[in-house]
Amino acid sequence: MSADCGLWIAKYILCIFNFFFFVSGTIVLSAGIWLAVDKASLIALTKMADNEDIYQFTQPAVIEQMAYVLIVCGAIMFVLSFLGYCGAIRESKCLLTTYGVFMILLLVTEFTVGGLASAYKDRARSETKSFLQSTITKYYSTGEHTDAVTLMWDQMMGTFSCCGVENYRDFESSESWVANKKNRTIPEACCVLTNIAKSIPRDENCTTNPSEGNSYFENGCYNAFIDWILLHKEIVLGVLLGVGIVQLLAIFLAFCLCKSIAKYHGMRL
Repeated sequence: MSADCGLWIAKYILCIFNFFFFVSGTIVLSAGIWLAVDKASLIALTKMADNEDIYQFTQPAVIEQMAYVLIVCGAIMFVLSFLGYCGAIRESKCLLTTYGVFMILLLVTEFTVGGLASAYKDRARSETKSFLQSTITKYYSTGEHTDAVTLMWDQMMGTFSCCGVENYRDFESSESWVANKKNRTIPEACCVLTNIAKSIPRDENCTTNPSEGNSYFENGCYNAFIDWILLHKEIVLGVLLGVGIVQLLAIFLAFCLCKSIAKYHGMRL
């Protein structure tokens, strides 16, 4: 097998590709574990930086939720890339087959979700809106009680110039928001902002007296996000196609190496 130039190239392409993701996954997983067990160190480091823009990102609740996301993503990257790298470098049929099967399952899941979303557009739209609304209902609070979900919504509303899922009324379902909103009608992030990171409204009366001129209180984020995707559909489709091609290439190389390894050991026997 070592004399076959094409298979030698395939082997090391698979090694390099998975080594990159192995290192990335290790970094992400390590960062997640560090944040989960030692929040105080990150908070201390950000205080030394003396940057108010990142203060809201270093609240204990935000760090804890962010840590869990990093751990899950890092673990998936770590396991898959470990199987692919070790399987290729050690020429192990077992590891390569396992890697290939997991990649196929991942690709099939992606196509299935995309196909179901296309075939049942109304149901997919309804379920997506229900899920987004549930995050507001269960977790959204005020700036004084920040967590990762609240921060995510504030950044999204500021970036996409929108408010809630459908409109500002969505926040009335959040007990935490209602209990702590004081005289506000809408969150600061629903206003026309001078600073998105800090959610600073251009009009200081916006939160109590929202209008079409000083806020986006009637502009739902679901429609705003769909409009953004349609506006950038070439880029979105290009990224999705690129990811699919990379996955197919990894699957193809893994099973080609498996076949070659079996053939090589058969010739030796």
